[in-house]
Amino acid sequence: MVSVVHSVAAQSDFDKFLVTLSAGLSANDAERLKKAVEFAWESYGDKVLGSGERIWSHALGMAVIVAGLKLDVESRIAAMLFAIPSYDEHGVARIEEHFGKPAAHLVGGISRLNRLRPITKGFVATNIEAGEINPTEMKAQIEVLRKMLLAMVEDIRVVLLRLASRTQTLRFYAANPDDLRIQVARETLELYSPLANRLGVWELKWELEDLSFRFIHPETYKKIAKMLDEKRSEREQFITDAVAKVREELTAAGVDKAEIYGRPKHIYSIWNKMRKKGVEFSEVYDVRALRIIVDDLKDCYTALGIVHNLWSPISKEFDDYISNPKGNYYRSLHTAVHCPDGRSLEVQIRTWEMHKHAELGVAAHWRYKEGSKRTTEDEYDEKIAWLRQLLTWKDEVADSSDWIKHYKQAALDETLYVITPQGKVVDLPQGATPVDFAYRVHTDLGHRCRGAKVNGQLVTLNTPLETGQQVEIVTAKVGGPSRDWLNPTLNYIHTKSARVKVRAWFSNLALEETLAEGRAIVGKELQRAGQTGANIEELSHKLGFSRADDMYIAAARGDMNLRQFQAVARGGDLLAETLLPDAVQTKPSKPVEGNQGILIVGVDKLLTQLARCCKPAPPDPIQGFVTRGKGISIHRMDCSNFANLAAMHPERVIETDWGIQTTGVFAADIVVDAHDRQGLLRDISEIFTREKLNVVGVNTQSKQGKAHMSFTVEITNLQQMQKTLTLIHEVEGVVGVRRA
Repeated sequence: MVSVVHSVAAQSDFDKFLVTLSAGLSANDAERLKKAVEFAWESYGDKVLGSGERIWSHALGMAVIVAGLKLDVESRIAAMLFAIPSYDEHGVARIEEHFGKPAAHLVGGISRLNRLRPITKGFVATNIEAGEINPTEMKAQIEVLRKMLLAMVEDIRVVLLRLASRTQTLRFYAANPDDLRIQVARETLELYSPLANRLGVWELKWELEDLSFRFIHPETYKKIAKMLDEKRSEREQFITDAVAKVREELTAAGVDKAEIYGRPKHIYSIWNKMRKKGVEFSEVYDVRALRIIVDDLKDCYTALGIVHNLWSPISKEFDDYISNPKGNYYRSLHTAVHCPDGRSLEVQIRTWEMHKHAELGVAAHWRYKEGSKRTTEDEYDEKIAWLRQLLTWKDEVADSSDWIKHYKQAALDETLYVITPQGKVVDLPQGATPVDFAYRVHTDLGHRCRGAKVNGQLVTLNTPLETGQQVEIVTAKVGGPSRDWLNPTLNYIHTKSARVKVRAWFSNLALEETLAEGRAIVGKELQRAGQTGANIEELSHKLGFSRADDMYIAAARGDMNLRQFQAVARGGDLLAETLLPDAVQTKPSKPVEGNQGILIVGVDKLLTQLARCCKPAPPDPIQGFVTRGKGISIHRMDCSNFANLAAMHPERVIETDWGIQTTGVFAADIVVDAHDRQGLLRDISEIFTREKLNVVGVNTQSKQGKAHMSFTVEITNLQQMQKTLTLIHEVEGVVGVRRA
């Protein structure tokens, strides 16, 4: 366990404090630190922080805490010089010149986090205290803020320096009460103590929580402190004696390799347990606690027997999570015992393997301590565990650059965190732009986005965002997105969700335009028929449409026979309802005028249309199907849709053929598979141009070097189609080409 030395009052007697500040450093590093202390003293003078504390006092307190955490000389120098960039724009450069790049890098990281202070402070004050957002949203937002704090730094030492700074601030408020301390305490409990908890920096976590709790609930704090009825030093002495007693008994039992440590439970933790479990102080059995870690499983039960022999076990307070592990495979022995002084002691016993799993694996209890449920964020949890391992290793590695290098390799995630003008944090994937940000905040904000300001400066909408930036969207009162945003080469959109929303907007726009056109056509036809007061829904049902909008779309696309429409509007019957093969009188076969020479056996002058699903063209074998309200639909004989329709309604199938005088153009689909390359689409397009084929539709997709292209072209006959397929097959990179 780390031991944090409490801060000392600011004095000019540097030598007195350098002994504490230089603990564990080499002579050379101690000399560097001394120069940094002198540099800080000369630079700060009588300057004060927003809290009212002198910068010099705060820096010295930070450095003492950092020294207690056994961080390296660079961290201690950075603690002393943390505030210089706040009043010297060239401060980081000066620090690099005098104390080297690593120390300057840490000070720069602290400055970046300090720039975030007004945002986190504003969010806590505005939303949490005022209760302006619901608890679920608040919890999610606080979690994003915590992640952003870790994501904004490239070196974990910056986070530890921030925690040390907050601890020093709370110590100052403890000695100098101020109205601001309640707000600072709330922010600490929401953001900083959970970070200390996740990183396993227990001493800072306990002090941050106890001081914050003392400021927010002073009466409750005093009450619990009184119930403890002993000083912290006395409780710590009890733990020391208990450890010695258990160690002696374990050695006598042949268990030589065991680590035993303990701590008295801090006041905030006691209050939390009383509140969550709804119990009185007398029922909190882990006010004082021991942990015993041994090598073998059998030694766990040996240690349990020794503990129960030394002290009297409390009924119903024994849990064997080794024989019956928890759902997250947490394993340990938990027991509580009565001590001779009448107070209780909780003891946890486990092996090193169990301990590693509990502290760093999926059983890590930081979520439990924060009241969080298990989530799907396994990757995030694993990286938190990795950071905790790094902080453990740093005490065992002589060269701090080793674990710093490992930390940089363990960047928390690929997420960036940006802030709205209201102080809300929005998480986005790396590479996201202001357009992605706008759509993430609200779809309507994305549609009306016309510009963006990042940290108050106007930027282009395809500018990649960075963690910690404040983004403000400039909007139009009305309007929609630009089609340029969908151009992948312009990099306006990085996220799939934003791209889907933009496409949906244009799809809806096209639909609205189609509906408007269809309404105009239907209105005009009703006027011609003298039926402007007709019931539109009823009319659409008579024509075989499920709703009026479908009728409007059909009218706009030319899929509805207007003469039929007028007949039905005037109260007539639908022609197609009586056009069934068994009711048709046989007549000589002849081409149908105006229908591209399609010959319907036994029927004269009947509306026909080529099916869009298979796009038949001469001389394809074809067959007709009588539709409701749209005449005869002509399909290729090998069309799967036609096969399904014929199976369901065989009575509607009608024999058809191409007439002798077939003229006009026919739509056909061509599908091309190829190895993607630059200029492929251009080469294929040149063939269509040479063959004088009109291309009316194009759809191309490229993935992992493979291109899949679909073209809709207008042809006069299949011979023209076959020649075109042959020419496309000869294009470089084309693997296959076929008619769909």
